[in-house]
Order: sequence, then C-alpha cells, then structure tokens
Amino acid sequence: MASYPISELNKVVRGPKRAIYDKKQIDEILDATFLCHVGYIYDDKSIIIPTAYGRDGDIMYIHGSLKNRMMTNLLKMGEASITVTHLDGLVLARSAFHHSANYRSVSIFGSVRQVEEPKEKIRALACILNHMVAGHWDTIRQPNKKEFDATLVLAIKIEIASAKVRAEGVVDEKEDHHLPIWAGVVPIKQVAEHPVSASDLSKEIKIPDSVLAYVSKNSKL
Repeated sequence: MASYPISELNKVVRGPKRAIYDKKQIDEILDATFLCHVGYIYDDKSIIIPTAYGRDGDIMYIHGSLKNRMMTNLLKMGEASITVTHLDGLVLARSAFHHSANYRSVSIFGSVRQVEEPKEKIRALACILNHMVAGHWDTIRQPNKKEFDATLVLAIKIEIASAKVRAEGVVDEKEDHHLPIWAGVVPIKQVAEHPVSASDLSKEIKIPDSVLAYVSKNSKL
C-alpha cells in the first residue's frame, strides 16, 4: 500500500498514534471537501488564505486572478504548504484539560507551477468546479476568452503529505469518572439544504441533476 515518505515537514510529532501517511486514506480526506487553506509569505509576513481546490491524482489545482497576491507569491516561491480540515465533533470532557475535538486533517507540501497549456487549464478549471459539485461543469456556460485569459491556474504537486485523525470519545482522568459532570461527544456534520434558485431565473429552468445529487448526498436526511 503506497504511503508518503516521512520527513521533518510531514512527521506528526504530537499524537503520533493518530498519524496517517497512507495515500489512499489521505486522498479520501481530500475528496470529502473542496476548501483548503494555503500558507504563503508576503512582505515578510505569514498569511493563510482559504480557497477552493480540485484534485486530480497527485495534483491539486487552485485558481485566481492574474494579480492575486497569494497566487503570484506561490509562483515566486515555487512551493506551497496546504491544509485541509474536517471538524467531526466536539469532545466535551469532565475537565477543562481534556476537552478536544474529533477531526480529519491533512497537511500537504509540494512544488508549484503555472498551468499554461490551454487544454490542461480548462481541465483544471473543470476539476475545481466538479470537485465542489460533481458533474456541474457540464451544466454551465464555459469561460469565454476574456475570462479564461484573466484566470491564473496553479498546479501543486503533492510531494509530501500526512494526515491526523481523531475519532474517539472522551478521555478523562480515572479519578474524574465519579464526578457529577456530563461528558460526551457532540457530532458535527456540514449539511446541504434545498437549493434556492436565483430570483431572476426563468421559471421553466429546473435545478440541475448535479445540484440535486449534491444536496441528496449531503442533506440532513
């Protein structure tokens, strides 16, 4: 089973028993959302920005305007550090010290290149949108030349990565178990509600199957 090599960058030091280096498990965490946080340096300051992404194998695609500060700085640096996090629950213990959270997180380190070849660039833009809502690219107007040329797309090759997962209950001190204090886990899930059509939409235009499928998959039901 393929795993990422362990280095000083991706080695999980705190809570190593929760570490995951297996590529398949890491990909599953990446594919379960579309929002990541990207770190970069600007004017000697560390900045972290959330952005949408798409994954195609070991490549993560992100996009922005040609003058986007984050994008241009990533190109200048030639490398990127990215995190993806799912909050799965609040772990409420008897003591303040043992409060925690259940989560799935991934840290990624990789090289950055600008996507310039037109066919790859359009595939990358489709990848980002379809990563958000599967199959939705085919239901929309494609970018025109002005929009296409004004968009900067970056490919980040996942070279080193690791995940850290907590999926357990309360871990209290044994001497606290007798205390008359509630302890437990509050599960948390991001859900999708019924789509709200734009107010200026013609009544005969129906909600696309791609959107309905997304809602069905991610609804409360």
